[in-house]
Amino acid sequence: MNWLNQIADELQSRHPEGEIVVSSGVSPSGVYHLGTLREVMTAEIIARELRNRGRQVRHIHISDDLDVFRKVPVGLPESYSQYLGWPLCDIPAPDGTKDLSYADYYVNDLLVLIEALHMDIEVVRSHQKYRNGSMAEAIEKALQQMDTIKKVLQDISGRQLDDNWTPVQVVEDGFLKSRKLTALNTDAKTVAYLDRDGQERSADYTKGEVKLDWRIDWPARWWQLGVHAEPFGRDHATKGGSYDTGVGIVKEVYGTEPPYPIPYNFVNRTGQTKKMSKSAGDTITAIELLRMLPAEIIWFFLMRYAPDKQLFFDEGPTLMRLVDEFGELLAKADKTPEEEQLVKLCMHGVAEPTVSQVPFSHLVASYQAALKDVDTTLAIIGRTEHAEIAGIQGEVIRRELAFIDEWLQRRAPEDVKFALAETVDASQFGMAETSFLKKLGDKVAAAPADADGAWFHDAIYSLKDESGLTPKEMFTILYRAIIGQEHGPRAGWFLSILPRDWLVKRLHLEA
Repeated sequence: MNWLNQIADELQSRHPEGEIVVSSGVSPSGVYHLGTLREVMTAEIIARELRNRGRQVRHIHISDDLDVFRKVPVGLPESYSQYLGWPLCDIPAPDGTKDLSYADYYVNDLLVLIEALHMDIEVVRSHQKYRNGSMAEAIEKALQQMDTIKKVLQDISGRQLDDNWTPVQVVEDGFLKSRKLTALNTDAKTVAYLDRDGQERSADYTKGEVKLDWRIDWPARWWQLGVHAEPFGRDHATKGGSYDTGVGIVKEVYGTEPPYPIPYNFVNRTGQTKKMSKSAGDTITAIELLRMLPAEIIWFFLMRYAPDKQLFFDEGPTLMRLVDEFGELLAKADKTPEEEQLVKLCMHGVAEPTVSQVPFSHLVASYQAALKDVDTTLAIIGRTEHAEIAGIQGEVIRRELAFIDEWLQRRAPEDVKFALAETVDASQFGMAETSFLKKLGDKVAAAPADADGAWFHDAIYSLKDESGLTPKEMFTILYRAIIGQEHGPRAGWFLSILPRDWLVKRLHLEA
């Protein structure tokens, strides 16, 4: 956790007294996923560490719901294209709920995530700040110093802006538009502009009819909220990018210092080169993820590496490995101070642990072999090398199995899913296959009561020469007979956890 301690040390050094404000911001333009969570959770973990050090901290999250609707996400009807260019807060909710906006629909998910991930966040809705007049002073400063802002943007970004450029957009007939301004009236709190037909209109900037462009809105927010630190995507951190121009604007126009920058890298799906995208639909929603993984695992995934490290996630090997690695960390007797810190931060707000010391793959196979009955699963584990853990951590395992059940239903790879075949058709096996299964069944019938996975593994291989089958063929025959598939969990261990009488009958192709 060196990265976190360095940030916390720096913020304490810069602000030795008083409250520290950490900010995050996301546009509710679609589902919240791991990529969007990285910003929110990075800000929160910084606030959490500072609180652990005794500092007073506010984590303010800006929901940019006055942002423009730019693209119809996958899964929404094409009729939503009529709203392109509208503010997100003015579009109907995707589920058709009356009196609920598109932005409300997704912000409600964020509120669920905040509670589920035990975060202490103050959510600020952008449209409310604009429409209740809170942004009026920031807008006035920007309009009164348009030339200064234009020079900052051009000098830092290297982009040339045309003569009609302004730092604001106006809401015209429901759409956010960039229009040529003709006058500013600070007494009436209005701006005059030319509409698409060249006719002069007026917009009240205390009622949300005027919005600062993104590159100006961001530093205006820093100034207004007194932000001391903020994570943001690496795309904003490029030379001449929006953070750099924001620094110039917040100093020159708003007369204050910029927040401590914390650029973070993207979260990609394993094997993909592009970041997760709300509009493309190639994500797993954070809400769905929380049904399959306890909160502490999500914290562990996002926080054990510095924000600038690119991360990759998938619901198969990565998810399984994450659970095991966190379980191993919890069980580690001689944790380093950094590991102790990581565990404490991940377990914040967690009343009851939900990750046991039984390997994840072992739990998955045992649960399915038990036909997804929890009591039977515990009994199965009680007959393995993890019997002692099952006795001590039975309640933890029960909670963990609830997440495993959701994972198996929703996202588990097909190659780890199985169920015991209810019946077996002996006619589907040749003479050599039938002979192999019967001989193995005879061995199992005579096996000692405490025979473990190694015993069953050896029993299978002992029949290799006389059966004339290759190991691959033997395992395939076993899986076909027991689960009706050609692949399955580790054969020796799997056979060892099955009810002995049932297994003998099945190998004899009688049940």
